[in-house]
Amino acid sequence: MQTPTAARSTATRYLNRTDGRIAYDVDGDGPLIVLIPGMGDLRGTYRFLTPVLRRARYRVAATDLRGHGDSDATFATYGDAETAGDVHALIEELGGPAVIVGNSMGAAAAVMVAADHPDLVRGLVLVGPFVRNGKMSTMQRVLLRVAMAPIWAASAWKSYLPKLYAGQRPADFDAYRAEVIAGLHRPGHAKAFSRTTHSSHDAAEARLADVAAPVLVIMGDRDPDFPDPKAEASWIAGTLHGEAVMVSEAGHYPQSQQPDATSSAVLGFLQAVGAHA
Repeated sequence: MQTPTAARSTATRYLNRTDGRIAYDVDGDGPLIVLIPGMGDLRGTYRFLTPVLRRARYRVAATDLRGHGDSDATFATYGDAETAGDVHALIEELGGPAVIVGNSMGAAAAVMVAADHPDLVRGLVLVGPFVRNGKMSTMQRVLLRVAMAPIWAASAWKSYLPKLYAGQRPADFDAYRAEVIAGLHRPGHAKAFSRTTHSSHDAAEARLADVAAPVLVIMGDRDPDFPDPKAEASWIAGTLHGEAVMVSEAGHYPQSQQPDATSSAVLGFLQAVGAHA
């Protein structure tokens, strides 16, 4: 497997939006694949999947969310709808249609793009997906907002990340976590991250019935964000008339925790939906 460093050697590009710029990289030839990370993460989360897709002759674009990584933290709003708008603009910029791979809240944005612009989406791969709000008490919601307040968001996220990597961690986990936390120390990024944690997935859930594209759900069997990961994956796949793949010994990030199993599932899906390189 190609090394993560080699996978991330492509120069950063920027998509101009009304209130700032969205950072992304793109490389390779063939059908377009757009990769969206989740809240508090970077496009580097796909550092193992990206080279596999490029070697399979796909053109791969990986983007940072607003206020994350190399993207600006100057935006007025953050959330699923805003991310969906950025992804739609990126696909148009690069020339679609595309298969969208979305992790966590990136999956909600992918759903909204597919519902609003079916002509630009050939398929969806939803990884550890949040496409509806989880059950949370008022007290839990308050505690989350306090924990993710800008003043200590970086330290809180650093402490919490290992829990999301339940199961097998990638060999470069410590280095990658350090990169994620360093990003939160950039001017304005902790505040942007904190605002992103307030996102609701109600709008994404409301659009599930409007998705016509083929769907693959990939879920880690130890994902701590869901009381029953298999049940959540089955519900999403059933609702979207897609298929679900459970990845063993993986938490919220199977794309880096179990890259071989995840890459195999993604490549199989691409072949099945006719997105041949």
